[in-house]
Amino acid sequence: MREHNLTKISKSLFVDPNYKTAFEQSGLTSVDAVFSFTAGENLTKTHLPCYRTRLKFELPWVPVTVFLKRYDNPPIRVQLKNWLCARARKSCSFLDHDAVSRLSALGINTPKTILLGEQWGRFFEKRSFIATEKIPNAQSLEKKLPPYCTAEPVGENLRLKRAFIDRLAGFIKRFHQAGFCHRDLYFAHIFYSQTGQFCLIDLARVFKPACLRQKFRIKDLAQLYYSAPARYFSKTDRLRFYLALACRRKLTAIDRIVIRLVKNKAKRMAKHDRKHGRAAPFEF
Repeated sequence: MREHNLTKISKSLFVDPNYKTAFEQSGLTSVDAVFSFTAGENLTKTHLPCYRTRLKFELPWVPVTVFLKRYDNPPIRVQLKNWLCARARKSCSFLDHDAVSRLSALGINTPKTILLGEQWGRFFEKRSFIATEKIPNAQSLEKKLPPYCTAEPVGENLRLKRAFIDRLAGFIKRFHQAGFCHRDLYFAHIFYSQTGQFCLIDLARVFKPACLRQKFRIKDLAQLYYSAPARYFSKTDRLRFYLALACRRKLTAIDRIVIRLVKNKAKRMAKHDRKHGRAAPFEF
């Protein structure tokens, strides 16, 4: 494992030295303490599997907002699938941190890991967790788009919006060119800062596919297409994004096939959501 700036304080616990005292003062000094911790805001959603919980809280005297993800007895089938994708036997949280480390080393912005821990049974993971620092002065694209993206697309707003689309395409292109696929690449998992920087979050499923890479890239693009609201992103905007991503001026026959696959995947996702009473952003 690549700890980077994390310090090992026990057999199963790693901490960023800058936050060690704050975690100690909060009583978060062991795996048991982390899993019994209830202070803060519960961020668990209804569709999340029961073995996953998420918590948001403030560390005293730092101060910093922390996001804590905990995995409690993840199913064996989930663990085996993770190991197969990662080609390594690691806990859910350490896989998440490994993606953070590898992407950060490539200059792709990710949240900073400040606490990490795991507990194993004889062979399978029992529990693990990862705590990350809130990305400063940033929000997800799902919650807040830059004002020039939501304003009438004319004049300076149009110029800034096009530049934003080009930068987003460049960010995703760099991620994919590094060989990675996200598998959960919605607007909710792309943050944009006030300084114009993109950041990827929720990296537990990030991996480098040994085969079928194009299939997983199409899935990523379909998730982006799906989560971009139609009221702000036109067909022209979406085409501009793809051309910037592919570094093309005109579409090739292969590009048209890829776009058709992306759209078809997004339509299947929308059909599934409609059955559960949810609307697809790209349709309204």
